[in-house]
Amino acid sequence: MQNRLRWGVVATGGIADVVTGDLRLLPDAEVLAVSSRALPKAEAFAAKHGIPRAYGDYADLLADPDVDVVYVATPHVQHHEVSRAALEAGKHVLCEKPAALTSADLRDVVDLARERGLFFMEAVWTRFNPLVTRLGDLVAAGEIGEVRSVRADFGFTLPHDPAHRLWNRDLGGGSLFDLGIYPVSFAHLLLGEPEVVHAHGSLVGGVDAELGMLLGYPGGAHALLGSSLVSPLKDGAVVYGTKGLVEFPEAMYNPARMIVNGVEHTHAQEGAGYVPQLREVVARVAAGEVESPSMTHDDSLAVLRTMERAAAAVGLSYEGVR
Repeated sequence: MQNRLRWGVVATGGIADVVTGDLRLLPDAEVLAVSSRALPKAEAFAAKHGIPRAYGDYADLLADPDVDVVYVATPHVQHHEVSRAALEAGKHVLCEKPAALTSADLRDVVDLARERGLFFMEAVWTRFNPLVTRLGDLVAAGEIGEVRSVRADFGFTLPHDPAHRLWNRDLGGGSLFDLGIYPVSFAHLLLGEPEVVHAHGSLVGGVDAELGMLLGYPGGAHALLGSSLVSPLKDGAVVYGTKGLVEFPEAMYNPARMIVNGVEHTHAQEGAGYVPQLREVVARVAAGEVESPSMTHDDSLAVLRTMERAAAAVGLSYEGVR
C-alpha cells in the first residue's frame, strides 16, 4: 500500500455519490476506481468525482492490483456477494449497512476477513459521529447514571412502488434493514444485545412497511425503537438514565445537537458526515487491523441477530434472497 489508501467504489447510486464526495476530503485517501453494471454510468460518476478508472463490472475493479480497499454501495442483496469477492481478491472492505441480510452470510464474510488478515467493517456512520462518541464517553463516566431506557426512531413516507429497492424484497427492501438498523445499533451501543425481542408491524409485498420494537435487557432495562416507510417518524432519540437523560432532537443517525441534562452540545460536521467513519477505515488499515473497536465484527453480528429476531416476529425473512 502506498502512502495514500487507494479506494475502489462499487456502484454509483446516491449513497456512493455522497460518500465518494467525503472520501475526496481525506488527504490520505485516493478514489482510484469505480464500477457499475452500466459502463456509461461508471464513466459519468468518474468524471464527476475526478476518478481515473471506470469499470463496467465490479469483477474488473476487484482485479485492479492498485485498489487497496473497496467501498460496497450496492443494493443490500449484493452486499455479501461483493464483499466476499473483494476479500478473496485481497482487498479491504467497507460495506454499507446492512453488511448482509442473514447472520450466516455476515459470519461467512467476517470469518473470511479474519482468515485473510483483511480489514472489514459495516458502514454504520452513526457510530463515528462525534456527538454519539461523546455520548458513549459520558455514559461510561456516569454522567446520567445507569442507562435504563432508550427511545429511538427513524422513518419517512415513501409512496409504494414495487420496483423501488425499499419496497422490493428481492433487493433486501423494507424499513427495518434500511432504517431500523440505526435505532437498533444505537440501542446496542448503550445496552448491548437484548435478551428479549418483541416486534409488531405491517408487511406490504413481502417487506415491512413499518415496525415497532421492544427490546428487553437484564434487570428491566429496555429500548423502544421504530422504523417506517409510511409515517414521518421524529427521527430523534432519548437515553434515560438513573441520574438524568440525553436527547437527540433530530437525525439520531447523524446528530448535530445533543442535550445532556438540559445543556446543549453541538459539533461542526465534516463534509456530509461520513468523514469520521472513512478516517477510521484509513487508520485501521494503516495499522494492519482487521476491525474497528468502534464498530466491531461482533457488534455487526449482534445487531443483525436482533433484527432477524424482530423480522421473524412479523413474518419477514430474507432467506433465499440472492
